[in-house]
Amino acid sequence: MSETSSNRIILLNQVSRDDLPRVGGKAANLGELVRVLRGRIRVPAGFVLTLSAYREFIEKNGIDLVLKQHFASGETLDPTRIEMISLQIQDAFRASHWPEALSHEVIAAYTQLNASRPGRRDVAVRSSASSEDLPTASFAGQLDSYLNVEGEESLLEHIRMCFASNYTARVISYRNSRKIPQIGAGCSVVVQEMVRSDLASAGVAFTLDPESGHEGVILINSAFGLGELLVQGEVIPDEFVVHKERLRRGFLPVMKRELGSKELSLVYDPFHPDRTVRVRVADEDRHKYSLSDEEMVELSRACLEVEDHYSAGSLRRRPMDIEWAKDGLSGLIYLVQARPETVHSLRSVSSKRPTFKLEVIGNPRPLLIGRAVGDHIASGRVRRIRKVSELGSFQAGEILVADRTDPDWEPAMKIASAVITASGGRTCHAAIVAREIGIPAVVGVGAGIDLLQDGIEVTVSSAEGEEGRVYPGTLALRTVPVPDVSLEGLRTRLLMNVSRPGDALSWSLLPGGGVGLLRLEFMIASEIRIHPLALLNLRKIKSQETRRRIDALTRGFEDKQEFFVRKLSEGIASICGAFHPRPVVVRFSDFKSNEYANLIGGDEFELREENPMLGLRGAARYSHPIHREAFALECQAIRRVRETMGFDNLSVMLPFVRTMVDADATLEVMHEHGLTRGQGGLEVWMMCEVPANVLQLREFSERFDGISIGSNDLTQLMLGIDRDSSSVAPFFDERHPAVRMMISFALREAKICGMKTSLCGQAPSDYPEFVRFLVDEGIDSISLSPDAVLKVASVVSEHEKRSKVHVQSPHADSARPRPL
Repeated sequence: MSETSSNRIILLNQVSRDDLPRVGGKAANLGELVRVLRGRIRVPAGFVLTLSAYREFIEKNGIDLVLKQHFASGETLDPTRIEMISLQIQDAFRASHWPEALSHEVIAAYTQLNASRPGRRDVAVRSSASSEDLPTASFAGQLDSYLNVEGEESLLEHIRMCFASNYTARVISYRNSRKIPQIGAGCSVVVQEMVRSDLASAGVAFTLDPESGHEGVILINSAFGLGELLVQGEVIPDEFVVHKERLRRGFLPVMKRELGSKELSLVYDPFHPDRTVRVRVADEDRHKYSLSDEEMVELSRACLEVEDHYSAGSLRRRPMDIEWAKDGLSGLIYLVQARPETVHSLRSVSSKRPTFKLEVIGNPRPLLIGRAVGDHIASGRVRRIRKVSELGSFQAGEILVADRTDPDWEPAMKIASAVITASGGRTCHAAIVAREIGIPAVVGVGAGIDLLQDGIEVTVSSAEGEEGRVYPGTLALRTVPVPDVSLEGLRTRLLMNVSRPGDALSWSLLPGGGVGLLRLEFMIASEIRIHPLALLNLRKIKSQETRRRIDALTRGFEDKQEFFVRKLSEGIASICGAFHPRPVVVRFSDFKSNEYANLIGGDEFELREENPMLGLRGAARYSHPIHREAFALECQAIRRVRETMGFDNLSVMLPFVRTMVDADATLEVMHEHGLTRGQGGLEVWMMCEVPANVLQLREFSERFDGISIGSNDLTQLMLGIDRDSSSVAPFFDERHPAVRMMISFALREAKICGMKTSLCGQAPSDYPEFVRFLVDEGIDSISLSPDAVLKVASVVSEHEKRSKVHVQSPHADSARPRPL
């Protein structure tokens, strides 16, 4: 190993993972990236003061004797004494002096580093603890680091401050809680060229989803300026999710772009005592993404390189937690830290599936909504903490409410029942610690945090998907057991009905054959919210208020059609990517005219119908002269998901196809927009929900690859019951003999025609006998709400074993429905 002059200072490009005992976790990982992945990723150049240099410093100044005085016994410390011990150790560091020979070596290495970049003397001075960035404990953010340090005296002073941060109260407490010995816990220091991200952006990336533990994606958080505000949770960052496997294949599989508010930016100020200052981000910039698509792809590929390297020779993948920064002077992206992810990566896939879940009883209205962290629910009294000095008043079991948190807050977080913060995203400090200690957190609730006054009782839920909720009062909860059932060996495939992109990564970890029904209506109503014809005909909109709302939602999009296509394609891709390579069947939108009218601008484009349920809906709408161009936007989104993002596991399905004319006209419109049945393996399915679908199935089979029986609409039309009417609700029953006869006939006809078969109504989730009926009829798959999959799997498994399922011969007589 090449060294500058002794074993006290080593060039970063000569360090590897094997040097962890000498240089600490951060330096070892950075050196590994520089040494092994040089040319494929960028890491700022630098040098490392080894643990030998640290020990020499504390021994020459007698600090080692102070440490032995307090920690020689090796016993677990009384938490009440930690603050006093830390103060005495800090006093010893403040009184210390640099050993002459060591200081000369540091200055020589600094001079050598600056020689390669004329006119630049600014460096980052970063702690690297011996117990930091380990596979089993991240130690992230515990020790201090300093940016934009210039000059020899300033460099030496900041290195000493890094040494001293090894024994702050929070670090002593962290080691104490994890039974890590205090003596022998050294602190190396990395000195690197400064990346001027204050002129650009910085952030964090995980090579897995940090909430669900799904290992098929890369999560990137990004904000303008230095990365500290993002990590500390002072800003709500932009968020991107990229699919790993499709990225490797050369596609652009961006499953999610979410614009963060990014109100503040941390930039350099040479005249400020901290050399950095917070500034407000211009309103125009806040509505722009802090990374371009090209930069996002470059960064994602760099993250894959790092994960691939750390996973080499391992029996399983090694997801990584990576910090990055973009240099505003050169425009280049650098990786500035990489460590193993420590929450999910040590768990098996099966252990990520819960054995039970908590649910809030009833349908209470939340007081606040933010980003969910974890999968827990807790109740307690609010304790609003505005600064570190107030933490002494925090009591065990209270709910910690703060604008943000940092490592100084961790002792309180460990005894809190939940955490709520005004700002922050999924990779901020509060989120990382809450996830690690297993308590619910809701981050980024905004100004509404002022509603939470000391002493009020609230319930914090992070167990309801991507959205975290804070409810007033202590709510009643129920524990719902999750059956431990394997789907191995089942003839009947169990699929899921999934429409919320934010839930897809978690649901995909359940056993199941894929997604049998992805409804587009939810994404359009909740993510887009604007009627497609309003976006296509903005100049024709008469209402100024409607125009104002559309402009606000589509800010940053000159092409309003692109707003619709991007939002819809990324929502679809979020689900296709989560389940890839398992199939996902996407049903084109099936709003009724009154539901379309509720979208922004919809009242100017929709006719009032007396009975929308039987009006212009489904396939009849897609080729209609007025609505044809709106359907074209859905086709563009589907094509982008399949061809640009590479999710060829996507099939499409047409709803409410009344006639062959409807079917042919819609297939023609799809063809015009690049969606042709069979081309590129595209399957086209049909909802079987109109009696004519059943009776003319042989003709429909010439146009479609499969049917998914919509038992809700089929029951409505067979029994003549409005399924939305409460007055006749008692008579609505999918188990009615007439409905079952139609389903039986449809399944037998489909088998004869070689069509795939599924059912996506509610009945199987509610009625075990209906499941057994479908199994007996030889249905290929049943699509269910995700929380019903394992329950129904038990019924299917037991019934298939008992009946040894007899599959109907394709040559059986099926000329007419047979009675049950």
